[in-house]
Amino acid sequence: MSEIHESAVIDSGASIGENVTIGPNAVIEGDVSIGDDCSIGPNAVVMRYTTLGSGCAVHPGAIIADIPQDRDFTGEESYVKVGANCVIREGVTIHRGTKKGTTTELGDDCFLMAFSHCAHNVKLGKDVTLANGVLLGGYVEVGDGAFLSGNAMVHQFVRIGRLAMMGGGSGATQDVLPFMTLKPYTLSTLIGPNTVGLRRAGIGPEARKEIKKAFSLLCRSELSQADAVREIRETLTSLEAGEMCDFVEGSERGYCRT
Repeated sequence: MSEIHESAVIDSGASIGENVTIGPNAVIEGDVSIGDDCSIGPNAVVMRYTTLGSGCAVHPGAIIADIPQDRDFTGEESYVKVGANCVIREGVTIHRGTKKGTTTELGDDCFLMAFSHCAHNVKLGKDVTLANGVLLGGYVEVGDGAFLSGNAMVHQFVRIGRLAMMGGGSGATQDVLPFMTLKPYTLSTLIGPNTVGLRRAGIGPEARKEIKKAFSLLCRSELSQADAVREIRETLTSLEAGEMCDFVEGSERGYCRT
């Protein structure tokens, strides 16, 4: 049975699932779908064109699906889609897509800490963590299991690879390779593999060794990008090394180096 505070403002066009808790002064607009077992904290705002998966927790003062901060936006219908079991802490802001029919998306099990921001058309994979104050520009893509530390900043259109880690206060103006760590308080500077994160994710020692070798070829050798990728594909066999090559070949902005 749902528990809805008498001061909450809920549009009749909103769809509210089973066993949902909505706190004082929360606002739920029309064209919103809230899944089962969600909680919406006091003063949180869930604006139109939002879909929340089951089991999500939206904390006080968070704002989901406000219009994008884009001078070219003219009011087109666009969306925010949040996967299941996501935690959206106090003061988080998530903006909907900027072009007609586009979506800002969060995968399942994401954890957005206080005052982090997802701009229009951001795509988060599964189990992504944004620590306090993280700022993601428009069209940023973040791979599964990535961890962005406090006050990290990502330029628009940049991709953060799977299981990558951004150090506190770091900035990325180019793509961050999968499995790598961006040095704290620097701009687009890699340290090397995210060893702790890889172990926690169950990446075995042989694959970790190949990730380190691929990193050296891509970022510390004198080989061209094409030659480094060729060397990796010819000499390394792990899926992770191949994933790094695929990521590099799909990069439009280039990738961070040491």
